[in-house]
Amino acid sequence: MKKSLVLLLILSGITKTWCQPDISDEAIVRSIADRILAETQYGFTTRTGDRYYRTAQEIPEDTLVRFKSHYLYWHYVNGVINMAMIDLGEFLQEEKYTQHCINQIYFGFDNYQVFESRRTADMPRWGYPYRELFDIRELDDCGSMGASAIEAFHRKPSQELRDYFDRIADHILNKQDRLADKTLVRKGPHEMTLWADDLFMSVPFLARMGKLTGESKYFDDAISQVLNFHKYLWNEHKGLYYHCYYSNLDRNGVAHWGRCNGWVMMAEVHLLNLMPSDHPQREAVRKILEKHILGIAKYQNGKGLWHQLLDKNDSYEESSCTSMFVYAIARAVNMGWIDKNYGTIASAGWEGLKNHMITADGQLKNVCFGTGIQDNLVFYYNRPARTNELHGLGAVIEAGIEIMRMKDLAESVR
Repeated sequence: MKKSLVLLLILSGITKTWCQPDISDEAIVRSIADRILAETQYGFTTRTGDRYYRTAQEIPEDTLVRFKSHYLYWHYVNGVINMAMIDLGEFLQEEKYTQHCINQIYFGFDNYQVFESRRTADMPRWGYPYRELFDIRELDDCGSMGASAIEAFHRKPSQELRDYFDRIADHILNKQDRLADKTLVRKGPHEMTLWADDLFMSVPFLARMGKLTGESKYFDDAISQVLNFHKYLWNEHKGLYYHCYYSNLDRNGVAHWGRCNGWVMMAEVHLLNLMPSDHPQREAVRKILEKHILGIAKYQNGKGLWHQLLDKNDSYEESSCTSMFVYAIARAVNMGWIDKNYGTIASAGWEGLKNHMITADGQLKNVCFGTGIQDNLVFYYNRPARTNELHGLGAVIEAGIEIMRMKDLAESVR
């Protein structure tokens, strides 16, 4: 009996540590964003960390370096964080958050050419920052960061940035592998594989290019991708997307992975945010989003969270997909794309994040590490989940913004 009581007290203490009933939503989002600002240190270091270089121009030619801060990487997750910080800055009317994206983008353009000039055919994978900026190979390299660069461009334009958008557009429209029906694919792990992740790695950029240039070809391609990804990846029975489709085998993969469903849903929302209100295919995109929301709602657990494998309750509760779903659903409610009653799904998800995944000092727990594709569920079950893994930070900030906006809208109609 005494042992049981002691265990109960310990567990109660652990729960209390993570529950934050008296902390406002704004304070929670600020704590995450402010930690990102505090940890963003500009410059480069050697692998051992014993030498620091403020700019790339200071680095000796034979020296391999890494970024001083992982918030400087030219990586798709940094693009998500950049866009979230832009949105937070505008929502709170605080320039310091908006400036994070501008500074991160322009630091890259001030430094990347040094590394480009030193590249060789046998360049090691580590030691040459900004490879994705000067050597675009896949959608991961360009789509998300390109979308955030457009956001920076609107606030601090430059011709160099504008030229970069054209390079990305050329890659996506003309160089990235595609199926016969123009669906975007990759060469691996099987020949011409469709990755659910790639809807986000393409559509947010294409939609922003459509808005920036006024050229319909960008919106047309973005919409085509949403429709085609739905065709290849949607599991009607489960109401979920598969992680992949192997075109050479004409079959899907094995996993209904949480974050890939999040990537798809976020891409749908980014497109609806930007596409013309009178576009003839707007309703088709909206219906796909609503269908997806109804699908994932069936897998939300009693804490308000979603699992690493959405249809496998014995897989761990995962923060990035939960944040993505909360953001997308709350945004759809706020914009009037879906019935406001769907907002309870997002509210429950946000409470789950606050009570179980976000600490009082802005740490985000249980974010799945970067994930490829394999043909066994064990791979997905065993992917490491880390605290403050960058794959979750942008999404949780966006989720908090839309939850605050949803609460404000509800209060205004009372």
